[in-house]
Amino acid sequence: MIKIKEEIAGYIEKATSIKKEEIIENIETPKESTKGDYAFPCFRLAKEMKKAPQIIAEEIKEKIEIKSEIIEKIEVVGAYINFYINKKILAKEVIEEIDKAEKYGQGTIGNGKNIIIEYSSPNIAKPFHIGHLRTTLIGNALYRTYKYLGYNTIGINHLGDYGTQFGKMIEAYKMWGQEYNLEENPIDKMVDMYVRINALCKEDEEVLEMCRNNFKLLEEKDEYCTQLWNKFKDLSMIEFQKIYELLDIKFDSFKGEASYAEDKEKIIKILEEKGKIEESEGAKIVELEDVGISTPCLIQKANGSSIYATRDLAAIMYRAQTYDFDKCLYIVAYEQNLHFKQIFEVAKYLVDEKYQKGLKHVSYGMVSLPTGKMSTRLGNVLKIEDLLKETIERAKEIIEEKNPELEEKEEVAKKVGIGAVIFNTLSTATIKDQVFDWNTALNFQGETGPYIQYSFVRTNSIIEKAGYIPKAEEIDAEELEDEYSFNLIKLIYNFQDILIQVTEKEEPSILSRYLIDIAKAFSSFYNENKIICEDKKIQDARVYLTYITGIVLKQGAELLGIKMPNKM
Repeated sequence: MIKIKEEIAGYIEKATSIKKEEIIENIETPKESTKGDYAFPCFRLAKEMKKAPQIIAEEIKEKIEIKSEIIEKIEVVGAYINFYINKKILAKEVIEEIDKAEKYGQGTIGNGKNIIIEYSSPNIAKPFHIGHLRTTLIGNALYRTYKYLGYNTIGINHLGDYGTQFGKMIEAYKMWGQEYNLEENPIDKMVDMYVRINALCKEDEEVLEMCRNNFKLLEEKDEYCTQLWNKFKDLSMIEFQKIYELLDIKFDSFKGEASYAEDKEKIIKILEEKGKIEESEGAKIVELEDVGISTPCLIQKANGSSIYATRDLAAIMYRAQTYDFDKCLYIVAYEQNLHFKQIFEVAKYLVDEKYQKGLKHVSYGMVSLPTGKMSTRLGNVLKIEDLLKETIERAKEIIEEKNPELEEKEEVAKKVGIGAVIFNTLSTATIKDQVFDWNTALNFQGETGPYIQYSFVRTNSIIEKAGYIPKAEEIDAEELEDEYSFNLIKLIYNFQDILIQVTEKEEPSILSRYLIDIAKAFSSFYNENKIICEDKKIQDARVYLTYITGIVLKQGAELLGIKMPNKM
């Protein structure tokens, strides 16, 4: 595939002192096609060159000598250098690339690189609720995209299976276990016990102290506490797996916090040898003021128990030794920003610089319902299973209303409902907070999952009506030079570049936005051009463009975790 941005950057690099990589990052795609297909803004050069951006743009243009067939002409508009692409050559290039590719946009740029993605990570004995939705779906989309680009990707579900909350659960079971049959709706029963024990801990400090002691006993492998902990864990995993199967999400490892509990002493020993451990009211800490973090990192509690920071540090050491990672991504809410700043700094003393530099916290905003924020302790949460079932049911009602004769309505409703939840979750920039609203998510006309699915279904129906898929070598690219066809061609050409951006920025919403742009461009193409027509040459070109649009919509949606129905 022709690398247009690289060609443009090469010309600009020769005319300036700017590095090629930096130029590529700054190349833009104008919203109006009359202003070119690509544009390079010169504002950032004004300070360095002590000239107006418009003058700089003109000077750079004068130095550029085009020796490429793909670039037709260059124009300067204000502070922008605009590049116009040869429509026929690009259309031909896209058609040939899709025809020969087993999976269009798939790459090998990640070959030899190991990427760890830690995501989902629900807490044992607690509901898999809507608060876990974003980490699960963002992580899954990144996992799929990295893998598609050739990276050796390891998906880790770092289960919340250790900590003081289990001391509370053990105490709750001691007190009220006989009241509950954990073989039926185990998560609901465990949540009820957790809510009860939390309320009691607030009233009675002695109960809280017993809970803390239970966790200490668990760390010391007390038989009764360990047996109960395993029971809570096994019951929880059965329930969690139902959600993962519904969402078609798989992991390479379920190694949770408990796996690293015994490494506490090793961590402390290394940090003590490096003179980093300090005592504070009986606890062991690492001060981080020298790197601008005023809150010290707690390594061991005063009662000798480990804390999740210790276990995270042990996990970093294990992952460096086991996976030799280039990147280790943590898909965790922004509420944990301080925690990750602390452990990444402490990790400098535990692993080589290569691994420390590869650590990255991909923080995301919180999810709430229109009624407000949720809390497990208060018992007011919406479980993901209930959310998915409700959305599927609502999708089914819409299908019954719009297309009651549709075959396989149950399966289509499942794809539409789950797709609506996934797209709604991944359509917003990760850092922003979200409010989940069914009416928005299931809107077939808005920028939603159902809209993308409907666009794909439309490509199918057009091909079905045509009765054939033309051969790529028989397509006349000149028939795709009109504005609407070419806008679609340009977007399809950018598919792999979009996927690379997703991995570089750890931002699946880039792909979500792109799929909406494809769907909108296809709608314009469909409305403005008669696809099934008398001129066979024109029809072949337009049917083929419809066909490859469907390929990109389906593949892009699959990378987000969305399945496409063939009919709606």
